[in-house]
Amino acid sequence: MIKVKAPISAKIIFLSLTVFISGCGGGSSDSEPEAITPPPPVAKTELTPAESSAFLNRATFGATSESINELANSNVEDWLTSQRSQPISRLLPYILSLPNQEEIFAGHRVEGWWLNTVKGPDQLRQRVAFALSEILVVSDQNDFLFNYQNGMAAYYDILLENAFGNYRDLLEEVTLSPAMGVYLSMLGNQKPDVENNIRPDENFAREVMQLFTIGLVELNLDGSVKTDTNGAAIPSYDQDTIEGFAHVFTGWTFAGASRFRRAEVNAIDPMEPWEDYHDTGEKILLNDFIVPAGQTAQQDLTMAMDNLFAHDNVAPFISFRLIQRLVTSNPSPEYISRVATVFNDNGQGTKGDLWAVVVAILMDEEAMNGANTRPNVFGKLREPLIRTAHLFRVLKAETLLGTIPFRWPDYVFGQSPQRPKSVFNFYHPDYQQPGAIAEGNLYAPEFQLSTANNLTGMHNSVLYFSLYTNDGSGVINDDDILVDTDDLELLAADHGALVDELNLVFIAGQMTESMREEIIAYLDLIHPHVPTRTKVLEAVLLILTSSEYAIQR
Repeated sequence: MIKVKAPISAKIIFLSLTVFISGCGGGSSDSEPEAITPPPPVAKTELTPAESSAFLNRATFGATSESINELANSNVEDWLTSQRSQPISRLLPYILSLPNQEEIFAGHRVEGWWLNTVKGPDQLRQRVAFALSEILVVSDQNDFLFNYQNGMAAYYDILLENAFGNYRDLLEEVTLSPAMGVYLSMLGNQKPDVENNIRPDENFAREVMQLFTIGLVELNLDGSVKTDTNGAAIPSYDQDTIEGFAHVFTGWTFAGASRFRRAEVNAIDPMEPWEDYHDTGEKILLNDFIVPAGQTAQQDLTMAMDNLFAHDNVAPFISFRLIQRLVTSNPSPEYISRVATVFNDNGQGTKGDLWAVVVAILMDEEAMNGANTRPNVFGKLREPLIRTAHLFRVLKAETLLGTIPFRWPDYVFGQSPQRPKSVFNFYHPDYQQPGAIAEGNLYAPEFQLSTANNLTGMHNSVLYFSLYTNDGSGVINDDDILVDTDDLELLAADHGALVDELNLVFIAGQMTESMREEIIAYLDLIHPHVPTRTKVLEAVLLILTSSEYAIQR
C-alpha cells in the first residue's frame, strides 16, 4: 500500500517558529507562556519501487531503472514539484536548428519529438502535451500543413507551454494558431457576402464544441449524460449555435500578411484579425448568450472563448479525456467527478488549472490503487508510440550522433505524432472493441488502432530495435539506432533476477508468476555460447510483445 510521511521540513518550520516566539517580548515575566499548537505536518506520499514504476508509466513516457529509484527514494509530491519546474523541451527550436530549412519534412519533426519524449527531463509535461495533442487535434495529413512542419512544431509547443497552465488560455492559443486555422479552416473565414455566395465556414465552430470543450450532449459532473423527461439525451448545442460561433470566427488570417486572401504564409505566429472581413453583427452562442453587434474580431473571440469555457460540460468532458489518456479507459463516475471538481475550482477559486487537474488525475485513489480495487476494468492499452518510447527509454536508444531517427512510425504501426487521419484522433474515446469489452459496455479507445497489420508492425519494430541494431557484426552507420544493454547484462547470469528487473521497469512488478516462469524457462534453454546481450534482448522482446505488458495498469 502507498504510505505517507511527515517531511522533516515541517518539523524544522515548527522548531524555528517556537524559537522565534520564545524570543519575542509582549508579556510580563510572571505570566504563563501560551501553549503553541504546532501546525499539522504535511503528509507526503511514498511509493515502493513497483508502485513508483506504475506511477511513472502513467506520468511519463515509461519508467526506467533510474527514474524508479529516484521516485522510490523520494515522494510523489516532491517529484511533481520537480517536474513542474523542469525547463520545457520544445519542438520548434529543433526544427529551426536543422540545415536546409527548405527541405524540412514530417520525418524531421517526428525525430525531434522522439528526442524530447525519450530523453527530455520534463517527462510529465511531455506526456500531458501528447495527451492534449490527441484531444486538440491538428494533423499534417493536411497537405498544406505537411509542407509547413515549422507550423506543426509551433502548434505542439503551444501544448507543451500550456500543459500546466489554464485551459481557457490554451483554448484561445489553439484557436489562433495558424496550424489550427488551416486545419479546421478558420483562417481566411470571412463575413457573409450574399452577392458572392459567401457564408462563414462552420468547421472550427463545430469541432471546438464537439471535440475541444463540451461534446454533443449535456453532462453531469461525473460525466454521465443528462436526459429529458422522456429519457433522451439533451443536446449541448444546435445548428443555430454553430452558426453563431462561425460568425464569431471570421476575419482572421496569417500574421503580418499584406492581404487577407492568398495571404503570405506565417505558420508560426498567432493569426491576426482583418476587421473588414469580420462579421460585426450580433451573434447568439451557448445558453442564449448574446455577443453584441459592433465589436472587433478580438472582442468577439474573447467573448466566445469565455462562453465556451463557462459551460458546465467543460470540466467533466476534458477531465474524462485526460484520465483516459493518462490512466484508465474506464474511470468510475466518482473518479471523473473528483477530477472535474478540481477542474472547476483548484482550491483557490480558479477554473481550468491544468496543473491542479493533472495532479488530481495522477494522485487520485483510483489511479494509485485501481489495479487492486477495480482489477477487471482498470487500465488502458498502451499506444504504439508510448510502447516504443518506453523501449527507447529503458535501453537508452540513440544513434552515434545522439538522434532518434525513427521518422515514419505510422508506416510501421499506424501511429505517428500529430498525424491522425482526422480531427477525431487515431481512435474515438468511446470506441468499444467487439466481444467482451463491448458486451461489458466498456471503452477501449486504443484498440481501434490494433489491426492485424499494426500489431504485426508493432512487434516487428520491437524485434528490430531489440535484436538487429548494434549487434557488433558490422559497420555502425550514423543513423543506426543503438540500444544499451550493459546494466541488464550484469544480471543475465541469474535469469530470475533479469526477469524481475524487466518486470519492474516494464510491467511495474505486475507480471503473473506463470509468465515469469515461462520466460525464465525459455532463457534456460538458450545455449551458453549465445552472447549475453542477445539473451537480454530476447527477454525484452518476450515482455514487450506480451499481453501483460500491452495493458498499462
